[in-house]
Amino acid sequence: MEKIVVTKELSNIRIDKYLADNTSYSRQTIIKMIKDGLVLANDKPVKASYLVKENDVIAWDTIEKESSNLEEANIPLDIVYEDEYLIIVNKQSGLTVHPGAGNHDNTLVNALLYYGKNLSDIGGLERPGVVHRIDKDTSGLIILAKDNKTHEILADNFKNKAIRREYIALAKGVIGPNTGTIEAPIGRDEKNRLKMTVTEKNSKPAITHFKVLKRYQKYTLLSLILDTGRTHQIRVHLNYINHPIYNDPIYTNDETTKFGQFLHSAKMDLIHPITNEKMHFECPLPNEFQEFIDELDKEID
Repeated sequence: MEKIVVTKELSNIRIDKYLADNTSYSRQTIIKMIKDGLVLANDKPVKASYLVKENDVIAWDTIEKESSNLEEANIPLDIVYEDEYLIIVNKQSGLTVHPGAGNHDNTLVNALLYYGKNLSDIGGLERPGVVHRIDKDTSGLIILAKDNKTHEILADNFKNKAIRREYIALAKGVIGPNTGTIEAPIGRDEKNRLKMTVTEKNSKPAITHFKVLKRYQKYTLLSLILDTGRTHQIRVHLNYINHPIYNDPIYTNDETTKFGQFLHSAKMDLIHPITNEKMHFECPLPNEFQEFIDELDKEID
């Protein structure tokens, strides 16, 4: 068993918080360890609410990790930033984030395993490291956690809107207002389970802010910020106002290319979950997106 002796300066703190602050384990993991009787204070099992005292000897058995059967995949990755706690990737369009039905081997997670990256397991064996997701055909910045404590803090930061992400999208049609907010609840489309839709039935609130970057004859280039993180949120909200994203295979009736919707996670601002450093990341539009914009620019020059 691992052990630690409580000092006077750190006494009178809940044992779950004490261990979360003084070990590499996340608070969620520690609470599970306590419930399973794996944590002792002075050789006696305790509850998570137990307040540690000076000279308490806290001992614990670690939880044995389940083994994963995920395969490695040799897929090129653009890693924007990496340290011992987290990884930020500029994900290419067409790459699914984690294994699921119909795609177990060729995902971002499989690629990270190929490159020997350690990933958190707090989200389960099929989703190691995955704190948040972006759609398969949405490109750009995504953050993954290497350990459970980092994962837990990042998840809380997403929940508390402490992580800011800015998307760039090319919408069909000309949007009149320079700025706007779309506030409409999103739920699963009952007629097509692949789609989400604006509905009052079995839905969750969703808020999207947009700003027009440039108008073209048949398109509008937008910057978008989310207050919420619903599945397909930007795609659904733009379709709801009759300006779906160009080349979206699900929310338009157009013929689309393999590249998919022109939606890119371009910027991310966060406070590092461990070092508390302010961090800012940007990544350029993918070639297919940028080349299409360049052609539109030529038409108005």
